[in-house]
Amino acid sequence: MTDQISQSPDFEAQFAKAQAAETAASLIEPRAIAAYYDEKAALIVIRLKSGAVFSFPPNIAQGLAGAEAADLAKVEVTPAGDGLHWAALDADFTVTGLLSGIFGSKRWMAELQERLYQEVS
Repeated sequence: MTDQISQSPDFEAQFAKAQAAETAASLIEPRAIAAYYDEKAALIVIRLKSGAVFSFPPNIAQGLAGAEAADLAKVEVTPAGDGLHWAALDADFTVTGLLSGIFGSKRWMAELQERLYQEVS
């Protein structure tokens, strides 16, 4: 069955289109080339293909808040460089989302904003 699908002209055209879209996206969207947990600074650090570096404290990210340093250190960059994955924590984030300040669901973000507001008040 998979041989029939992979030899289908429709499949080949769709696959070529998907590859072209990925190539175009990789030229304009931020892509991670590395990520790690800096335990001393208590920050997740992302090195981008552009040469820029972005970091954030894990306690503001849904699924990472309260996690052990050993689990935070097990971050993986997705093959395309567009996401981060923590298997042990069942947590995933897009690089674009993180750079846009999206650290969780709408509810998480609302609660985070309330918590941060209370900390500065």
